[in-house]
Order: sequence, then structure tokens, then C-alpha cells
Amino acid sequence: MQRWLKLPDGRYLDANSIVYVGKVETYPRLDEDGNEAGQGYAVNLGTDIPREHHIAVMGTKEEVLALLKSLLGGGASAT
Repeated sequence: MQRWLKLPDGRYLDANSIVYVGKVETYPRLDEDGNEAGQGYAVNLGTDIPREHHIAVMGTKEEVLALLKSLLGGGASAT
């Protein structure tokens, strides 16, 4: 049975296909004019062992945290 997760960029991913969850990392975000826009968060998700099957998910702290909670907690509110 598939359990779809909505990524912050709008794509969907089957949670049952994820075999790797990386460490959450931070990076400085910039807006269109090059001004500092706060801190961004990113996490790598892998659907297979080769690096070609890894997805870097980037977003705000709340977006990445909600994604990880729904993935690791198995909550039905992921869609």
C-alpha cells in the first residue's frame, strides 16, 4: 500500500519507497535581490542505495519538520 508524502516543492513521494533519511542541514537563504532571507533547511531522502536515487528536500524549518514527522511518525495527515 502506498503512502504519499507531499514535498515542500509540491511533488509527491511514496513514503514506503524511502530507504535512507539523511541529517537535516542548514544553509543561508538569499532572496531574488541577493539579500539575506533567513536560514533554510535541507534533508536528503534516498529511494535506493545509488546516489542517483537521492532527493534533496529544501524548505523552511516548519516544512522540513512537518515532512519528517509525517514520514517517521507514520501519520495519515501526510497528504
